Amino acid sequence: MLEKKGLGPRRKIGSLGCCLLLLVGWVWLFAGCGTVLSKSAVVKIGVLPIEDNLPFFVAEQNGLFQDAGLEVELIPFPSAVERDAALQAGQIDGAIADLVAVSLLSKGGTDIRVVCVGMGALPAEGRFAILSAPHSQIRQPEDLRDVPIGVSENSIIDYVTDVMLADAHIPAAQVQKIAIPKMPVRLQMLMADEIQAACLPDPLAYLAERQGAHTVLEDTYRHISQTVLFFRNAVLQDRAPELQALVRVYERAGQDINASPDQYRPLLISKTQVPEEIAATYPMPVYSLLRLPEEDEVTEVMQWMVDKKLLDQAYAYQDLIDASLLK
Repeated sequence: MLEKKGLGPRRKIGSLGCCLLLLVGWVWLFAGCGTVLSKSAVVKIGVLPIEDNLPFFVAEQNGLFQDAGLEVELIPFPSAVERDAALQAGQIDGAIADLVAVSLLSKGGTDIRVVCVGMGALPAEGRFAILSAPHSQIRQPEDLRDVPIGVSENSIIDYVTDVMLADAHIPAAQVQKIAIPKMPVRLQMLMADEIQAACLPDPLAYLAERQGAHTVLEDTYRHISQTVLFFRNAVLQDRAPELQALVRVYERAGQDINASPDQYRPLLISKTQVPEEIAATYPMPVYSLLRLPEEDEVTEVMQWMVDKKLLDQAYAYQDLIDASLLK
């Protein structure tokens, strides 16, 4: 009957028009939401319990990420193996590691780019040391000739050990190393005089010194070891403004630590596994303003990796480094 009165067709057209308007509205709304989500998507950073990541922990504690309009999730990993697996699976966007680890990740097919130095802009940052056992008579670099030195093979510790010994004019034929991958075990064996020498990073090197080990060589005299902040290249290309803001937050947090080191000692102790025995005396790390790795620093690492047959061919500087975030 409504159709006979001429009302039915107009009502049907009106309903269809309303549905179209609602559909357009929902499409517009979801499109808008998609834009917002893309801008506020979480940046996921894999973090190990090392002092190189302390600025990230400070930024999280002090709300610096939020102040910069960023949503950042710090995802902890107990070891580099687990972190690297997550990176290769695309579960995290970036991390801090050394150039040896970055090169091996690239060799394994993970497309990543280094955007700045984490620690090591100055030689004293992120110290490594070759130490002799408490009851050993090894005191001078020449005493290390033909002495097995505890290291983790094919790692930054392996690299630093080789470079320090070469700089001390120890011939390669007289360099001996013994593989002890786990650093706490290496420290324990050194302190028990089960090995005569070992290469350790701070804070374990500092702890060994305080417990009677002897520092024979340390890498504070020139640039040898560095950590670097890197991201998956796909994320870097897609979200450069956010990552640029993130690296500046890292830099600012580092400067906050420099300005008030005692304020952040509790966070250092809780987040970076500084041994309890040295918690009160371990020197607070110092963080430089951000810079890129120098080309010769990268070249030296690449040449060592080629010589060790860890790489078939050295990566060119531009293959690993992206300078865009520091411009």
